[in-house]
Amino acid sequence: MNRPTPSDSPANSCGHERTITFKWVLNLSHAITPNIPNWPGDPPVEFATVASLEKDGYYLRRFSMGEHSATHINAPNSFYPNGRQIHQYPAESMIVSAVVIDIHLPAADNPDYALTHTDILMWEQKYGSIPAGSVVLLYTGWQSKWLDKKAFLNPDATGKLHFPGFGIEATRFLLNERQIAGVGIDTHGVDSGQDTTFAINRLVLAQPRLVLENLTNLEQLPPKGATLVIGILHLWGGSGSPAAVMALVP
Repeated sequence: MNRPTPSDSPANSCGHERTITFKWVLNLSHAITPNIPNWPGDPPVEFATVASLEKDGYYLRRFSMGEHSATHINAPNSFYPNGRQIHQYPAESMIVSAVVIDIHLPAADNPDYALTHTDILMWEQKYGSIPAGSVVLLYTGWQSKWLDKKAFLNPDATGKLHFPGFGIEATRFLLNERQIAGVGIDTHGVDSGQDTTFAINRLVLAQPRLVLENLTNLEQLPPKGATLVIGILHLWGGSGSPAAVMALVP
């Protein structure tokens, strides 16, 4: 299938029409339920029925959750007082190419594993240089732990969390040398669990670029060639938003 990109996309602003060719669509977002793993201290996910078919003739619920619940996107004002708010992201930035780096094997042996510069160079030896303007998705295998909150957050006896993420030098390389559009991961943070400074989030959002967390189905994506369509809630002044992320797979 061929689909044109929006008329206000950067490509069209240069006078060139772009097309996205894909064979199938893959959902990269978890279903939202009250039992999902929430970041410690975040508000719970709550649903309440406000209208029923029997009483009102239609069914309606209200819901409540944190802006960084479930599969979500972070905005710069999460960490920077004058940073971009979630409603200020341009629409065209929500359609972006993706590459996937697989670290699930080392992450299985070391839950604190962080992506290295060497990992990136080894990936590029197989698949070529990471294209500028791509979102780099990190497949750690953590998505399989989603239904087990304790395993997904993996706290130790002191409460410190243990899950894999992006390394700082690798992220600097991706931002500065490969000019990526952002990063994404299947854990609760692009920062590894032990990093309480949120260094990767701060580094990427200072640009500002994209940060996607709690993704799923990354093992079904090709290493390169997929296009992400990121649906967000336009929460005025929001620090982030739950996200419906779809991958158009060639």
